[in-house]
Amino acid sequence: MWKIFSRSDLAHTPAAVRTMAAAALAASFFLALLCGLFYNAWAYEVDRILREEGSWQARLTLPCTGAALTESLETLEQFAQVDTVTLNGELSGPERSVVELTFRDRAAVYETLEAIRVRLDLTEGQVQAHDTLLSRYLVTDPRDPTPPLLLPFLLGVWGVMALALVLLLRNSFEITMQARLHRFGILSSVGATPRQLRLCLLQEAAAVALVPLAAGTLLGFAAGWGVLAAVNRAAADLPGRQPAVFRLHPLVVLGALLSALLTVLVSAWLPARRLSRIPPLEALRGAARADLAPHRKPSLTTRLLAACFGIRGELAGNALSARKKSLRIARVSLLLSFLGFTAMLCFFTLSGISTRLTYFERYQDAWDVIATLPDTELGDFSLTDALAALPGVEDCTVYEKQQAAVLLPADAQSPELQAAGGLAALAGSDAVPRQGGWLVEAPLVVLDDASFLRFCEAAGLPASLDGAVLLNRVWDSLHSNFRNRQYLPFVQSGTASLTLADADGAPLGELPLLGLSDTPPNLREEYDQYALVLFWPQSLWQAWGQENRLPAPTRDPEVLVRLLGREGISQSECEELQAAVSALLDGAGYAGTVENRLAERATNDRMIQGAEGILGAFCLLLASIGLANVFLNTLGFVGQRRREFARYLSLGMTPRELRSLFWIEGSVLALRPLVITLPLTAGLVALMLRASYLDPALFLAEAPVLPVALFALLILVSIALAYALGARKVLGADLTELLKDDSLP
Repeated sequence: MWKIFSRSDLAHTPAAVRTMAAAALAASFFLALLCGLFYNAWAYEVDRILREEGSWQARLTLPCTGAALTESLETLEQFAQVDTVTLNGELSGPERSVVELTFRDRAAVYETLEAIRVRLDLTEGQVQAHDTLLSRYLVTDPRDPTPPLLLPFLLGVWGVMALALVLLLRNSFEITMQARLHRFGILSSVGATPRQLRLCLLQEAAAVALVPLAAGTLLGFAAGWGVLAAVNRAAADLPGRQPAVFRLHPLVVLGALLSALLTVLVSAWLPARRLSRIPPLEALRGAARADLAPHRKPSLTTRLLAACFGIRGELAGNALSARKKSLRIARVSLLLSFLGFTAMLCFFTLSGISTRLTYFERYQDAWDVIATLPDTELGDFSLTDALAALPGVEDCTVYEKQQAAVLLPADAQSPELQAAGGLAALAGSDAVPRQGGWLVEAPLVVLDDASFLRFCEAAGLPASLDGAVLLNRVWDSLHSNFRNRQYLPFVQSGTASLTLADADGAPLGELPLLGLSDTPPNLREEYDQYALVLFWPQSLWQAWGQENRLPAPTRDPEVLVRLLGREGISQSECEELQAAVSALLDGAGYAGTVENRLAERATNDRMIQGAEGILGAFCLLLASIGLANVFLNTLGFVGQRRREFARYLSLGMTPRELRSLFWIEGSVLALRPLVITLPLTAGLVALMLRASYLDPALFLAEAPVLPVALFALLILVSIALAYALGARKVLGADLTELLKDDSLP
């Protein structure tokens, strides 16, 4: 009987069927899109980690080889959770063996590793878990106070979106169910129980939503494929990036379908449960109506509208207050989407300005092409002259970097630094006291001899290879900020030598100084602000190392080649120079990376644009949920609003005044997120400007006014369209016929 009743009822209420079908289609589309994008983002990240870092889940450094190693491997294979045991020959040495493990149950990795460590009597440093890979499977070290939260965050976003869709669908199902409230009252009066009514409504929702669920899921995955294709096209020129391949796992498809079905059923059950409890006599009166005569103090919105538009404003405010629950998801979604969109654009604008000022414009005259050659020492590099002779090269510098420390007596500080309170006052905890003075970090930059001599001439120092040059400056952090740094001399002007030390403070030898300079060589390098940076010629570095103990290397050997072209060099010329450098290095057997400044800037711009596009699409997705809620409310409550406007018509209001009520309501709904968001965004921008010490005029000159205005216009036009369609359906009918209904209150 219930199937016959539902079939007949749905056949005579096509508007209700369309509303429920559209809501189910939208919900399944959004859920499938999110599931597809999140799964592909996760799969791409896992593939990247496996490709760059390996598939091992744990590494053990065993201090044994031979028979002892064989015994340890057999012990490892006895653990039930250990799946594979592999010896890494590249990382192993004559006195140690590196073993890589995988596990049958990823959740038990850390527990099993602790048992292995105890069993093999290993130290904490000899046991390493692949934390990055394991975190992508939601497995984190229980002892880690700050575990990676990216994947839980994405799952939380998915959950919030699912909850928003539940609220959206709930409103649509409630609209359609209230339209048939009179029929439910008749069924209740003849003996139908609330449970039977709920089951009837649920089976109707399931029958109507089945095909839209499948179609929406298919469209959502297709949209995800399109988004991934767009991302691949936008990032096609990024160096080293592997294109993403759209993939779907059967569990992802099943999860999206089940999530959409569960969302529909929960959304239908909530209003069905409430409507089934309405007393039969009240249900027989017909569709539920909004109580437009408030029994409590009018809201602030109602009072403001009444002050601006009189009785029409008060009626519009009461209507919005009566429907505030059904419009809640619209208000929240539109507010969050517009706030997120404006804040995102402002953040990227400020970030772009800061990056341009502190990197691209700061170093635009320092380099055009840079080659980085790992596992290469400066003494073994022989292409300096050949690189300097390439067409278009104005300057060529070859250098390497090391790290040491300097034992600086307290009285060796400059008078200006001592007057400011000494190194401790400026550096704080970064200043390390040692033996009546300070142990100061000393980055070492070793230049090829020709480049060092040119640097000495530019700094006004004797052109000699018998000493190093000290960058004699320290940041006065008490009287300047990091954006506009002011410097003080670090050491006394007559300092002729410094005592070099290792990281623990053990002396290495006396280093003679040619002189002091407050300007470093023209390199693309950022130096520590409280360090004594030393520039060495290559010949002195080799000679000094033969007479003294060199500092222990803190990094693998690496040679950097900095080439500077003519002023105003174009991107094509940069690319030609880059290609010539690569060909020369490859021909000589040097392996490394070569980059050019203009291509790096273009890549940075594309990455920012890609991030803006992804986050902007998410904001549009959030806004579309709110706009869908607006359309469902304006088009779904047509019957109820006809009764409401019939009462106004009976009181003498004209059709023009009735139409103005719609425009007042729509204007409030559309302008509210803008009025709230713009002051919040202005305050957020003010805080970011204060934290970054940027000139507000720079931001105002590049403020994202146009995209924010277009996003606001999209919201305004969409809401105006929704209310225009609603007004047409409500006012296009003959409201005078409703006045003849005796049941009209």
